[in-house]
Amino acid sequence: MNLAQFVLALGATCRITRFVVKDTLAAGFRIRVADRFGEDSKIAYLVTCSWCTSIWVAAGVAPLAYYLGASPWLQIPAAALTLSYLCGVASLRLD
Repeated sequence: MNLAQFVLALGATCRITRFVVKDTLAAGFRIRVADRFGEDSKIAYLVTCSWCTSIWVAAGVAPLAYYLGASPWLQIPAAALTLSYLCGVASLRLD
């Protein structure tokens, strides 16, 4: 995996993690998890903790980046996720 592939994997991991943990569109998912397992359960904590969720997202993204890093089938979606994350960070800092 070269540096560009690593950076795209990092950005994709950040964006997917943010989506699961904070995004309004994933709120229903977090609510269903809390309803099913209890609000104080470890599973409910997992989907609300960025540190916890990111390791599992990275566990999926890292092998994809390693084995398919040169493929446009991975690079294009990873670039879109990375750009989305960076735009979100920039808007928080600049607005």
